Amino acid sequence: MKRVGIIGVGLLGSAVAIRLIEGGFKVVGYDTRPEPVAALVGRGLEGATSIVAAAATDAVFTILPTPAVVEEVWLGRGGLLQTAPSSTVLIQMSTISPVLSRRLGETAGARGFKFLEAPISGASRAVARGVSTIFVGGDPDLGASCRPIFDAITPRTVHVGPVGSASVAKLAANLLGGINAIALAEALVMGAKAGVEPAVLLNVLRQSPVSSGTLESRGPLMVSGKFDPLIRLDLFLKDFKLMLEEGERVGAMMPLTSVAHQLCSVTSAAGHGGEDLAAVITTLERLAGLRV
Repeated sequence: MKRVGIIGVGLLGSAVAIRLIEGGFKVVGYDTRPEPVAALVGRGLEGATSIVAAAATDAVFTILPTPAVVEEVWLGRGGLLQTAPSSTVLIQMSTISPVLSRRLGETAGARGFKFLEAPISGASRAVARGVSTIFVGGDPDLGASCRPIFDAITPRTVHVGPVGSASVAKLAANLLGGINAIALAEALVMGAKAGVEPAVLLNVLRQSPVSSGTLESRGPLMVSGKFDPLIRLDLFLKDFKLMLEEGERVGAMMPLTSVAHQLCSVTSAAGHGGEDLAAVITTLERLAGLRV
């Protein structure tokens, strides 16, 4: 496999595309917005003007923002399952519900396609550095045949189980990462109310046993009040909703996730949805009576 298509070259899709290009693959990218495609052409991307063109490759990834967009691209008129060559391996990399992932896999299989789910854990900057993990769900032999592609993106790929299980793992990873970020925001606000400067407290936490990747990546954003998106808050809000839906489906109580979802909803409504998840600190500051 030498030619890879990517449908959706936003923050995450662009990072994946660059990793593949640097790994020696010919990458064909499509997005409904021409700007991100044009930005990557100078890095070696072959721009595509349609789903059809992006799917005329050895394997094609979909890296899309919402389940509704995923459904449209896969199942809609002129979508992947109507237009992709039967030889193309179809790989779903978006964060979606396990239920939808299984439906896509079943529909693809019924139409003779090879299908994998392969959500990637890591913010776009981490993915660009190769510091991420791909969770694979589906046929293990098919996953093994795609391993050179995955290895070009990250050295860490884990086969979780059948289709649907990798989506569960991705939601679990985002649950931990999201709640960790909100806990950090709460800790910094408590410290500020008690008279400890956030930058000082962050430095102390970095040198303690609770130091983490979330603390390193989102702590500086919270301290500076500049929330350039690693992952947009609205995408995390979507993910928290998916977590709660899956918890309800399987009968798992998720009180912390419920609170996280509410905090993100309020923060998004205040105009921070396009910023990083770290912007949730603004809601906690407001509730604490701190000047934002």
